[in-house]
Amino acid sequence: MLPDLRRCSRRWWQRRSALLPSTCALCGSSGQLLCPACHAQFFGSPPPRCRRCAIALPPADAATVCGTCLKAAPAFDATLVAADYAAPLDQLVQGLKFGHQLALAPLFASLLRDVLLKASADAPLPALLTAVPLGPQRLAQRGFNQALEIARPLSSMLGIALEPQLVWRQRETRPQTLLLPQQRQQNIRGAFMLDSTALARIAGRHIGVVDDVITTGGTLGELAATLKRYGAARVTNFVFARTPPH
Repeated sequence: MLPDLRRCSRRWWQRRSALLPSTCALCGSSGQLLCPACHAQFFGSPPPRCRRCAIALPPADAATVCGTCLKAAPAFDATLVAADYAAPLDQLVQGLKFGHQLALAPLFASLLRDVLLKASADAPLPALLTAVPLGPQRLAQRGFNQALEIARPLSSMLGIALEPQLVWRQRETRPQTLLLPQQRQQNIRGAFMLDSTALARIAGRHIGVVDDVITTGGTLGELAATLKRYGAARVTNFVFARTPPH
């Protein structure tokens, strides 16, 4: 699986490289969107992470699942992230989401692809990908869904079909970051819906869900629970950044 994935993603990146900006998004040096020095500094030595929620674990910790996930397992089965949501990488996320710097989305996708390549050779690939949907009001305000912008190139790199309309939000929700932890689950509960045609497409299958940031995992957990109610066998999250615990 992984050799084919490497060849597929390398060909995709070679086709896209000429279209990307030639200035490093982090240090401003010329050459490419993420220069080798910044790549090595911020993405070269990833910490061990909980395989379920991707929270960073202590270097000496041999555990593969954090204590929180052992006590209360989320509905999703695994999460892959490229980095922590911390300075200066948080500015990249803000640039994509609020600065309309859409050229960052393929970069995020390529970094997530690299994480998958470094994972165990028997790490299962999803049968299809989807993205965390925005509500109609927020989508109209922003003009695009940043999760979907990441999912499109990631789909091409991995050779996995993308179903952007597999899930939709049946009601608007408040931004999770503006709420207290105890308010977040109530805010997102029952927010997602699939139509009846989705049953045949996801029943018994492994679904990959793409997003830009995971904080508490509430949104991704609710989405995974919805997918599993419709018959999905496994849900893996592909998220660019993980908010560290405070």
